[in-house]
Amino acid sequence: MKRSSLLFALLLGVSFFTGAQQVTLTPDQIKGYTPEWKGERFSDGRPKVSDKLLERLKKVHLEEAWGILRNKGYQNQFEGEWMVEHPDSVMTGRVVTAQYMPLRPDMDKVIKDIGKTEKRIGATNSWPIDVLKDGDVYVADSYGKIVDGTLIGDNLGNAIYAKSHRGVIFYGSVRDVEGLDEIKGFNSWIKGNDPSYIQQMMLAGINVPIRIGRASVLPGDAVLAKKYGVVFIPAHLLEEVVLNAEFISLRDQFGHQRLREQKYTPGQIDTQWTEEIKKDFLKWLDENPDKLPMTREELEKFMKDRTW
Repeated sequence: MKRSSLLFALLLGVSFFTGAQQVTLTPDQIKGYTPEWKGERFSDGRPKVSDKLLERLKKVHLEEAWGILRNKGYQNQFEGEWMVEHPDSVMTGRVVTAQYMPLRPDMDKVIKDIGKTEKRIGATNSWPIDVLKDGDVYVADSYGKIVDGTLIGDNLGNAIYAKSHRGVIFYGSVRDVEGLDEIKGFNSWIKGNDPSYIQQMMLAGINVPIRIGRASVLPGDAVLAKKYGVVFIPAHLLEEVVLNAEFISLRDQFGHQRLREQKYTPGQIDTQWTEEIKKDFLKWLDENPDKLPMTREELEKFMKDRTW
């Protein structure tokens, strides 16, 4: 580990586990975890990826996003096997994280005392909801607990949607699913549901790094949630993921059309393109501007650095 990274980790540990600790990471600590993001940030330090990219992300296939991230060295950003409230809808947004743990009374008291000094209101499972902003997705690790592990019901679900206009991704469970179903626009990715109330659990942190099954998640990540799984995208890679996926989609549309026309063979389309095919593709783009999901300027900049 580099000396600067080690120093940051030590300072983070000291600040988070001393009398000066807080329920959530400070803006500087979140910035320390996300140094590759160079754009706008929220006041809490989280990267603020653009709404336009989040909207375009909805059309990206899970496998495309996963493959692009894997090629960049991010091999632990996907989690599957969810119960999805409305499986035919897609959710994208900016991540707000929460970490839950089995109840330990002494630690729970410390967290609640800190919450009082920070003027937090209500039960601890409502605290992450208070920090949500429009476009945020509430992502929580509640270690897969189903019975007595229900983080929200329909009351908190309504509060979540009112603040974020999104839904939740819980490595755990919810209650009042029929009531949640009635919240138009709300969606949930969960591991189960149960009529029981939350018991023997405690909040350990808000906007801290968490694990969601196979995935490592940071506050401010962009999330792509579909019926077949969820991909968590580091903020600094979102634009690259979207542009790569959009370009792949354009290539596929062009390739499929030319194969139907029998202009090229599958072997020509599935391997490195010749200069002739590249020129044909660029001509096809000129003839089909309505197919472009990005601006022409974005496309030309992207193609400059791409090996076909």
